[in-house]
Amino acid sequence: MSDNQKKREERRKRRIRNQVISYGISVVILLAAVAGGFFGIRAAAGAVKERAQAREEARQAAIEESLAEESMAAESAVAAMLEQSSESQQETETETETYSIQDALEELVLESVGSLTLEQKVAGLFIVTPEQITGVGQAIQAGDGTKEALEKYPVGGLIYTARNIQSQEQIQQMLSNTVSYSAFPLFLGVAEEGGDQAGVAEALGLEHPASMAQIGASGDVQAAVDAGGTIGSYLVSCGFNLDFAPVADVLVNAESPIGDRAFSGDAQVVSQMVTGMVQGLQSSGVSACLKYFPGLGSASDDPAEGIAETVRTKEEMTAEEFVPFAAGIAAGCDMIMVGNVTPTGLLGEDSVPASLSEDVITGILRNELSYNGIVITDALDMASVTEYYESDIAAIMALKAGADMVLMPQDFEKAYEGVIDAVHNGTISEERIDDSLARIYRVKLRGRIS
Repeated sequence: MSDNQKKREERRKRRIRNQVISYGISVVILLAAVAGGFFGIRAAAGAVKERAQAREEARQAAIEESLAEESMAAESAVAAMLEQSSESQQETETETETYSIQDALEELVLESVGSLTLEQKVAGLFIVTPEQITGVGQAIQAGDGTKEALEKYPVGGLIYTARNIQSQEQIQQMLSNTVSYSAFPLFLGVAEEGGDQAGVAEALGLEHPASMAQIGASGDVQAAVDAGGTIGSYLVSCGFNLDFAPVADVLVNAESPIGDRAFSGDAQVVSQMVTGMVQGLQSSGVSACLKYFPGLGSASDDPAEGIAETVRTKEEMTAEEFVPFAAGIAAGCDMIMVGNVTPTGLLGEDSVPASLSEDVITGILRNELSYNGIVITDALDMASVTEYYESDIAAIMALKAGADMVLMPQDFEKAYEGVIDAVHNGTISEERIDDSLARIYRVKLRGRIS
């Protein structure tokens, strides 16, 4: 082979080799590109998938958070509903319990009143001294005479004074025996006001509150509360359950026989003190009795000695005298005593003592002041009554006027028989008697309902 032929052959081989190398490089590049594309697509797909997963996780987190919030809100709503339901149930239970107590008391009252004979009903309207039913000159013990007297005249209550008290042990025994001899609950009362009107404390050598005038002058309502609490405590320890106090009169006349037994000449001061003393007495377990409606603080004369007149007008009394009584009623006093004052300025020249007046008791005290507690007369053995009315007539007039209880008629037996006759002849209805007894027994029996 010639040299030229050899050179051409070598050039051909180099060209083939270069082409092979070129093809190889191209294949490598192609394979690299394909591989890069594959891995790039895979990486891109992974990124897309990761973003999608992140979005899904975020969405799920948002859903879970929303569900959690909704669940918490639902739980709060349920808790609120349960709490409200519980409160409502408690209120309902309280209302039911209150209603049940009131209903039970009313049933007991109606049952008690309904079981009485007419004679027992009428006797239950009187509060008298132990001497009036036993006939003794001075009662200092309760024995067979008291037992027989209460069987014959089952009165609604007895009123005592210092003359009946010799010692703590003696009065405790006397009152305890009296209660045991009575077939029916009794009011055992005194007129313990403080100051010079503190017969029980003085008889027993006990410390007692200052006069109402001193308490009123202090301006300290708590002193009135404390006075009521102190008096109530030692009365309860003796066995008493009724105090004919406090005086609720406004001292508009310095010459009034009420004197320092009144808290003040300022109706607002009297109202505050009356409220405080009622709270103090009744929280200790002693019923308070406001006196002397419609007001004795303007009269110059003492009804115990004769006619005691007040010329105060309805407008004047509404502005002053009635105000403390309204306060005492709001404080929940158990009893109000209507005085023997003759209110000519209120009712005119032909007026009768307030204790016998329907205009005063029913018209003003019941209807205008909305009082539905026990109304009792002042003592009907006072000259302002006895000089003009027989005992039976006075008792009948008082009950017809709207009084629930009659205090100390001059002749108890005559008054008692007169009222029975009045029921028989239709002057007073038995329903009217029952109405008064219901008021009386609501107070007497409420401690038996728990």
